[in-house]
Amino acid sequence: MYKDLINKIENLKCEEKAKIYQRFFKTGKGEYGEGDIFYGIVVPKLRKISKKYQKLDLVDVEKLLGSKIHEQRMIGLFILSLKFKENPDEIYKCYMNNLKGINNWDLVDVSAPNIPGVYLLDKDKKVLYELVKSKNLWEKRVAMLSCFAFIRNNKFNDALKIAEILLHDEHDLMHKAVGWMLREIGKRDLKVEEDFLKKYYKKMPRTMLRYAIEKFDEKKRQRYLKGEI
Repeated sequence: MYKDLINKIENLKCEEKAKIYQRFFKTGKGEYGEGDIFYGIVVPKLRKISKKYQKLDLVDVEKLLGSKIHEQRMIGLFILSLKFKENPDEIYKCYMNNLKGINNWDLVDVSAPNIPGVYLLDKDKKVLYELVKSKNLWEKRVAMLSCFAFIRNNKFNDALKIAEILLHDEHDLMHKAVGWMLREIGKRDLKVEEDFLKKYYKKMPRTMLRYAIEKFDEKKRQRYLKGEI
């Protein structure tokens, strides 16, 4: 089954799209996705393939997660998500043991809420507080995006605590992630989001603030941006 899957992926290569993805996901020297290799396969096709191969052995899924090819790692994460309900403990462990391969924002975003996020929903969140203090950008993003599962269940405390830790993070991708999660909190409880913003909006990076207030009406947005709240 594994060899059949790899052959299928190989046959879907698109050189033109691959070049676009290489630029979009910043794979050049010194960029956040340095050295990543793309085949140029669109996400809907990857999801479709994942469903067909969701019974793939976990050992082979780990091979995908360790691949140099971005799309193979993405399929590995989709398969893990599909397998999650069968054995949450095993899938969570597999995910956390393979964080090294979850090394771009799209890989984090399609998996962190659905695997560690859901798994930790009613468990100790200590691991997220360890990840958020990592020097690794993607581990920090996993910590923040895992909170999306909590937010969806109207549990905001850990998301707010982790957002607070990341207020002064230097990377733009973390600014966007924090702002996004704050916006999601606001969709469910605007007061909770605004209580946080009123305390920190003058200190937080501009990108983080813009993402957080994206859905506010224009008048309120401008007041936040001008520091008039």
